[in-house]
Amino acid sequence: MVRVMASGVFDIIHPGHIFYLQKAKELGDELFVVIANDKTAERKKRKPIMHQEERALIVSALKPVDGVVIGKETGDIFDTVKEIKPDIIALGFDQEFDEKLLEENAKDHKLDMRVVRLPKMNGGTDATRKIIAKILEAFNDRERANP
Repeated sequence: MVRVMASGVFDIIHPGHIFYLQKAKELGDELFVVIANDKTAERKKRKPIMHQEERALIVSALKPVDGVVIGKETGDIFDTVKEIKPDIIALGFDQEFDEKLLEENAKDHKLDMRVVRLPKMNGGTDATRKIIAKILEAFNDRERANP
């Protein structure tokens, strides 16, 4: 059985997230998803709109997902990787990891796994920031039309 691990913030679920998780699931038999804890999400991107437990609940309900773990606050991703023990780590197109370095670091932790960079979804809404911008634009247009 091939276990795949994917990770992300998953703040507002959008088609880009679904594409990523579907592609990750295609790499193996089971997909475990690491949800960035609130502190990590804020440090790496921005303060999340939904708390980590809410994001984990939503992601756990998605069809491709077999298990969800909230990332540890230690700052060492390998603390979570050791818990999941994946055969493959599936990286999103925009995640700031170097595949080769991640594989080398895994060996230092006595983990045998591959790292795969997944492609970007073509077309559609593929970023939470784009959704937030659209919401703000629609809200501002409505406010201007109905002062």
